[in-house]
Amino acid sequence: MSETPQNESTDSAVSPDSPGSPAARAGDTPDFDAMTRDIAEVPAVEVIVTVAVNLMSAAAVKLGLTEEGEVHKDLDEARKLIHALAGLMDAGATEISSFHAAPLRDGLKSLQLAFREASLVPDEPGQGPGEKYTGPVYG
Repeated sequence: MSETPQNESTDSAVSPDSPGSPAARAGDTPDFDAMTRDIAEVPAVEVIVTVAVNLMSAAAVKLGLTEEGEVHKDLDEARKLIHALAGLMDAGATEISSFHAAPLRDGLKSLQLAFREASLVPDEPGQGPGEKYTGPVYG
């Protein structure tokens, strides 16, 4: 019988380019200095609008308004996202121009109406997601 080599440690068996290797992990570390510089160059209005659009998109998915529809529908999650969007719009409306605020308010109202339509037991007027900030939303 020939002698077989002993098992090598798992670290030496992993190639330097493998996802679990220390070298690959070090290369995946984000450059926080560069990210900070990039963020520092972005006007606050753009940050607020980007966050609002992300909240709107996530709420639309949770309302089942995408091509996949019912697969991702979760009204509890949609309620939270719409409420957060309404709070952001309420707090940020004076900080962003009406050029930016008007379409975001329209999108928020559309999401609130879609939520009302999707709910099996609709909230009372003024009690729907975000209506604490926007007032009652009627179709």
